[in-house]
Amino acid sequence: MFSVKSYTELSKDELFAILRARVEVFVVEQTCAYPEIDEVDNHDLTQHVFVFKEQQLAAYARCYDKNEQFSAFGRVLVAEQFRGEGLASKLVKIAIETCQQHWPEKAILIGAQCYLTGFYQQFGFKNVGDDYLEDGIPHQDMCLK
Repeated sequence: MFSVKSYTELSKDELFAILRARVEVFVVEQTCAYPEIDEVDNHDLTQHVFVFKEQQLAAYARCYDKNEQFSAFGRVLVAEQFRGEGLASKLVKIAIETCQQHWPEKAILIGAQCYLTGFYQQFGFKNVGDDYLEDGIPHQDMCLK
């Protein structure tokens, strides 16, 4: 069962598990040194979407108010030991629903790693502009209206 919580609603243990998993995936696994934790994490409006399985964080994304035109979600991950179970699709559906619930008047803009554009297109996302490098990894902006 997925949870959706603001920063102030997260327990210390939930926050620790989330940050640890994000560093494991985005910094260690993807060998990408960058400031993984930022001011979006503790913003009042940011919603953290996650699920625990076997007392471990299995999947996570954060949803936030990007600007006057868009909401967004990012830091999408499924922990290595839980991949292949369909959690990514469930996570993205809930992230979309969370953005639409909190910011119904806004389109959703994401920066997807290029190898995942086909995955996000299944949910109705369309490519916007050209691909680009972010921290050495090819990305593509995608929008869901």
